Amino acid sequence: MVATVRCEEIANQKFNQLVYDEDWLALEEAVQTGPVQGFGKRLSSILGTYLSEYDMEAVYFDEGVRNSKRQLLGSKALDFVYPAYTTMLGHLRSKALEDFKVRLEQSLNKGGEFASSVRTSTQSSMLEFDKGCADAAIQQADWDASRVREKLKRDIDAHASSVRSAKLSELNINYEKQLSSSLTGPVEALLETGGKDTWTSIRKLLNHETEVAVSKFSAAVAGFELDKDTSTKMTQNLRDYARNVVEKKAREEAANIMIHMKDRFSTVFNYDSDSMPRVWTGNEDIRSITKDARSASLKLLSVMAAIRLEEKPDNIEKLLFSSLMDGTVTVSSSQDRRIAASTDPLASSTWEEVSSKDTLITPVQCKSLWRQFKAETEYSVTQAISAQEAHKRSNNWLPPPWAIMAMIVLGFNEFMLLLKNPLYLMVLFVAFLISKALWVQMDIAGQFQHGTLSGILSISSRFLPTVMDLLRKLAEEAQGNPAPEAPRGSICCFPES
Repeated sequence: MVATVRCEEIANQKFNQLVYDEDWLALEEAVQTGPVQGFGKRLSSILGTYLSEYDMEAVYFDEGVRNSKRQLLGSKALDFVYPAYTTMLGHLRSKALEDFKVRLEQSLNKGGEFASSVRTSTQSSMLEFDKGCADAAIQQADWDASRVREKLKRDIDAHASSVRSAKLSELNINYEKQLSSSLTGPVEALLETGGKDTWTSIRKLLNHETEVAVSKFSAAVAGFELDKDTSTKMTQNLRDYARNVVEKKAREEAANIMIHMKDRFSTVFNYDSDSMPRVWTGNEDIRSITKDARSASLKLLSVMAAIRLEEKPDNIEKLLFSSLMDGTVTVSSSQDRRIAASTDPLASSTWEEVSSKDTLITPVQCKSLWRQFKAETEYSVTQAISAQEAHKRSNNWLPPPWAIMAMIVLGFNEFMLLLKNPLYLMVLFVAFLISKALWVQMDIAGQFQHGTLSGILSISSRFLPTVMDLLRKLAEEAQGNPAPEAPRGSICCFPES
């Protein structure tokens, strides 16, 4: 009984001394801020000191009681210092994880492959953690650090997975940008051209750029050591993205089809084959030119009517030309409209050979667009016809042949009178010279090029001053005082006979 009480008192005394031990307090404070080198050795020394003191003071008591109380003291002391040990393991885990992050980043920055960099960094960090755990272990306990080690491994795997996802996403975005840049401009140019082989060229361009991007992407992700399913899925996503870029651009251009059609019509109608502006002189076949311009615009409409990324033939162009160029798009009566609706191949919302997802402009929309296009380009045709007629009128000052014949027949008597009286011929000749001088001086032909009304107003305002100027010059020449030489570029009063 005495041994039990005394051994218990000694054990409590040693435990209280441990609690307030300066070395222990310093070690506990140090471990709160970070990992402590030699933690296990220092803590083992402190615990060993108090256990040894207990053994020395309780050596004379019953061995069974002494050992029992010593075991309780050791267990109580270990429970007391265990939080410091777990804190130490937490610091070791955090340090190992941070070291892993730094090593991985440095390895990747040096150009190392991702998977091998992760393995190397993981091995180094786990080895460092194991060494730290061995250093933190104490002799008096056999504490297991496997749970902390497993948590560290999970944290490392989670960070590696996060970095891998970020790197793969960055790679994917970069190659998507490259595909978008290499496809958008050429596809837009090909669609605006609207040639016979437009979609064939687009398919070749898409296949080439996609294969180049997929090849480079596969080489770039090889270092990640992805499984086959993941790698196949990512390359397929890249192919789908390239196709979506082309489809998106095609839909954008189809939305502006009316602008493109009018631009194409204006180019063909207003410029010749040498890209020179047309001058409507009267020798041009406006009907033929108009037909060619509309055919080019309709060809562009047929190209943009559907997406043709699959090598499947269709009759869209043939159908549009047979219905819109060779046929008619207007129906007069309601009965005729019902009959036309049953036979009109464009009275539909789908193309026979094209799926709905690949349809950009439906047959009904094509018909409506063509009607609007013809209405908006009719003004250009009318202007060309008016310009051609105006040019013909401006270059033809002679009266019609029937008028000339009538003048000859009806003026026969006057002609005979002139032959019998030569003085009349002299008067007419002088009148002709004066009229010719007025014609040249007033530039009558040039005045009428701006319009009949403006020409008449200009001539009426200049007629009297011009006549007075001619009379003044004649008077000066009759008096022997020739008029000063006219400025360079002026026109002589009388033309040479």
